[in-house]
Amino acid sequence: MASKLSVGVVVIGRNEGERLVRCLQSLSGRAANVVYVDSGSEDGSPERARQIGAVVHELDPSTPFSAARGRNEGFARLVAIDPRIDAVQFVDGDCEVDPGWLDAAAAELDSSPELGIVCGRLRERFPDRTVYNRLCDMEWNGPVGAISRCGGIFMIRAKAFAQVGGFSADLIAGEEGDLCTRVAGQGWRIFRLDRLMAWHDAAMERFGQWWKRSVRAGHAYAEGAVRTGDAPHRPNVREVRRALGWGFVAPMVALLGVALVPLFPPAAVLTLLVALALGLVTVRTYLHRRRRNDPARHAMLYAFFCTLGKLPEAVGVASYWLNRLRGRRVTIIEHKITKSNSQTVAPSAPSATPPPAPESSGGPA
Repeated sequence: MASKLSVGVVVIGRNEGERLVRCLQSLSGRAANVVYVDSGSEDGSPERARQIGAVVHELDPSTPFSAARGRNEGFARLVAIDPRIDAVQFVDGDCEVDPGWLDAAAAELDSSPELGIVCGRLRERFPDRTVYNRLCDMEWNGPVGAISRCGGIFMIRAKAFAQVGGFSADLIAGEEGDLCTRVAGQGWRIFRLDRLMAWHDAAMERFGQWWKRSVRAGHAYAEGAVRTGDAPHRPNVREVRRALGWGFVAPMVALLGVALVPLFPPAAVLTLLVALALGLVTVRTYLHRRRRNDPARHAMLYAFFCTLGKLPEAVGVASYWLNRLRGRRVTIIEHKITKSNSQTVAPSAPSATPPPAPESSGGPA
């Protein structure tokens, strides 16, 4: 059944090149209005967006860029164009939205007045190109049904967005989880549909990109824990404890054991115990992914990087607190390679059956 809701779209991007073109073309004719918010692109993205028919809003470079700020200003521009807008779909410029998604999401909101946010399956366009792309595709395979938070690609009621004041513009990471926590705090539900929402082109080609992305995650956990530490279930607090426990305390204990061996040989037991503990949590994550029907090779890959990822996450947590104590504000942490973003990309990937829903979140406990 067709929805009666008026839906607008906000796309954010920076130097996305042909990916942005593909994104905007996937939205053409499917929404009342599409606003593209540009964060200082140098590849002609604003001009390309105008040619496709999007309303372009270029952020003032005198204020630090962030995804949260871009989405907020995009929403404001959208409402200025059409004050009667009922729902807004937020999209990143490196995504291609599935043809039926906007209608399906709007219909879900229309039929369930208690829903504030709805999202769907996000899939990586080129999961076999690099191990890092594969990790992204597995990470995005979230549970369907009622959820507590989602990523940055979702549809939200304009009323709910305005009610909580939009994204926290001062957050450089983790702004989606923060928004979801505040939306849920106002009594709205968040729901993931078991259908394809969009294809995402992560373009994760190097280990350094993965490392920076993980550092960014640790920063987001730390700041999120500070902001919502008293909220129900204390979101992000568990993630901070895991990052510090496995990414800092465990390595320090292992190094201490090695350092003490010349003076006290039995101290080697400390290092062995840490190695055993890390091995056990890696196996635990592997078995968890296997229960979700992941191939053995993919499950092992995910388990290894999930454990290794606690190191950069701990760096992110530590950097947040060091800068907080110094009274310094960190600017956006970028992990993408923008040099090749303007190059032509491969054609759209064929449709695929969404992976099965997981039982719970993975990772070292």
